[in-house]
Amino acid sequence: MTESESGRRPRGRSRRRRRARLRRALLAGLVVGSLLLLTGGWVGVRGWQARAHLLNAAGLARDLSAQVVSGDTDRAQRTLAALQEQAAAARAATGDPGWWLGRQTPFAGDNLAAVRQIAVAIDELSRQAFPALLRTDLSSLLPRAGRLDVGRLRTVSTEMATVDDAVQATRADLAAVPTGGLVSQVAQALTDLRTEIDRLAGLTAAADQAARVLPPLLGVDGPRSYLLVSQNPAELRATGGMIGAYAVLHADAGRVRMGRQGSSAELARFTPPLAVPPEVRAAWGDLPGMYPADVNLTPHFPTAAALYREMFRRRTGTVVDGVLAVDPVVLSYLLKATGPVLVPDGVPLATDTVVRALLSDAYQRLDTRQQDQFFATAGAAVFDTLFKNNVNPRGLMSAFDRAVRERRILFWSARPEEQRMFGDSRMAGVLPEKDTVPTVGVFLNDGSGAKLGYYLRPTATLTVGECRSDGRRELRLRVTLHSSAPKSGLSTSVLGLGLAGDPYTVRTLVSVHSPAGGAVLGTRLDGVEVAVGADSERNRHTVTTNVDVGPGATRTLETTVLTASTGSGSAELWLTPTATPWTTQVVTAPSCDQ
Repeated sequence: MTESESGRRPRGRSRRRRRARLRRALLAGLVVGSLLLLTGGWVGVRGWQARAHLLNAAGLARDLSAQVVSGDTDRAQRTLAALQEQAAAARAATGDPGWWLGRQTPFAGDNLAAVRQIAVAIDELSRQAFPALLRTDLSSLLPRAGRLDVGRLRTVSTEMATVDDAVQATRADLAAVPTGGLVSQVAQALTDLRTEIDRLAGLTAAADQAARVLPPLLGVDGPRSYLLVSQNPAELRATGGMIGAYAVLHADAGRVRMGRQGSSAELARFTPPLAVPPEVRAAWGDLPGMYPADVNLTPHFPTAAALYREMFRRRTGTVVDGVLAVDPVVLSYLLKATGPVLVPDGVPLATDTVVRALLSDAYQRLDTRQQDQFFATAGAAVFDTLFKNNVNPRGLMSAFDRAVRERRILFWSARPEEQRMFGDSRMAGVLPEKDTVPTVGVFLNDGSGAKLGYYLRPTATLTVGECRSDGRRELRLRVTLHSSAPKSGLSTSVLGLGLAGDPYTVRTLVSVHSPAGGAVLGTRLDGVEVAVGADSERNRHTVTTNVDVGPGATRTLETTVLTASTGSGSAELWLTPTATPWTTQVVTAPSCDQ
C-alpha cells in the first residue's frame, strides 16, 4: 500500500460519516418539521373552534349581564346554560396535547397560552361565579318599605363571599398573563376581558362588603345616626362639590328614617379654625377647618367627613356615627329606577331633568332661602321613594354600581373598625398612600365663588410612556376644560362673587396628584409653560394651576407625571365627579419587563 492510498482511505471514511450524519440530521429535521406542521394544522383547526366558542360566549355573557340587571331570571338561567356550554367547549379546544405543544413554541406560544387563559377564565366564571350570582337575592341588600330584612341579608352575605372569591381569583389569574408579544387580536381580547372582570370584581366586592357591613350600619346592634350631605358640583370641590344641604338619618333595627335637615350656611364660620392635617393646611391654609363648605378642598374624603362631623357636633350638640355624601347626578341614576318623583311644591324630578333642576334652574328662579328649602324637600322626596316604596332592586343596584364607580357616593364611619372594612374602596374616598396600579388624580376646586361648575365639560387623556433606566415610568396627562356658559342672562345667585374678574368666566383650581411615590414634572397651559403651586399629600406630589375658561372657550392643561418604580403598563385616573361626567381615555403600553 502506497503512502497516497493509505491517506485517501481515512479521508473517504470521514466523508461517508459526515454524509451519514447529515442524512440523519435531515431525517430528524423532516420528522420534527412534519410534527410541527401537523401540530400547527391541528392547533389552527382547534384555534378556529376556540375562537367561535369564545365569540359566542362573549355575546352570551353580555346578554346575561343585561338580563341580570333587568331581573329577567328565567331568560338568564337559559342564557347561563348556553354560556356554560360554549365556555366548556372553548376550554376543551385549548386544552389538548396539540395545543399544549403549540404553547411551547416561540412566537405563537405566548398567544396560544393567552387564549387558553381567556377560555379558562370564562369557563371558571360561568361555573363558579355566575350560578351563585343568579341564586343570590340582591334585593336583600336594599330596604323594602323602609326596613332591611337582616335575616335574608346574612344569607346573601355567605353567597356573595363565594361569588367574590371566584371572581377575584379569576381576576388575579388574568392579571398574571403577559401581554408583550401578543398579536393585536389576542391582546385586545385579553384587555377587554380584564376590563369587564375588573368591573365585575368591583361590583361583587362592593356587594360582599355591603352584605357584611350593612347590618351594624343600619342599627341591628343598636341605633345609629348619620349625616347625609349633598355635594353641589355647580361649585366644585375636590371630592365632587361644595357641601350644601344636609339631613340626619336615623337607623334602628334595619329601619331608616330622615330627621333634621338644614344647610351648611347654618353652621357658619369657625374661629379659631378646627385643626387640619399639616399637608392639607400647607395647600389650603385654614379654609378647610374654618368653613363647612371648604372641608373637601382635599380629595381625601375621611379628612373632609371628620371635619364636617365635628363642625356639626359643635353647632348642634349632636354626635353622628358617620357621613354619607351624594350629589344630584346620583339622584338622576336612582330616578331611572324609581321613576319620576313629585316634590311638594309641584316640581317633578325625573332622571333627565333633576341635575338641571337642582344645579341650574333653582339658582335662576329661587332666592337663597327658597333654594335651601327646595334642596331639602327634593332630597326628602327621593329618600321617601327609595326607602319606603318597593323599587326594582336590579335597577337600583345598577344605579348604585355606576354612582360608586364614579365616586359620587362616599361614606365614612367614625368607628375605626368599620372604616377599616371599607379599605381603599372607591366608596371610602380614601386617597391611598400606596398604588397597586399607578394612579393619577385630577381634582377640581372652584375659584370663582360662583355656581358656574354646572357649565364645565371636562375631558382627560392619560398615556403611558417610556420606561426609564431608574425603574420609573413617564405618564402624559392632557386635561381640557370647556365652558358652555352663556355670555349673559345668568342670575346673581349663579354668578356669585365673580372672582375671575369677568363674572361669566369659570375659574377652576386644577390639582394634579402624582402616583404614590411619584412626581409631577412640567406643566403647560395651552402649550405655554406655567408656574404652579407645589405641595404633597399622602405620599403624592401635587401641583395646582388656576385655569380661567370664558363662555364657549376651551383650555388645555398638559402635564408629564412620573411614577414610582413600576413595571406596569397600565395606569388609572381618579377625577373629581362633575355635573357632566368626564370623557376619559387611558392609553396603556406593554409592561417594562416584556
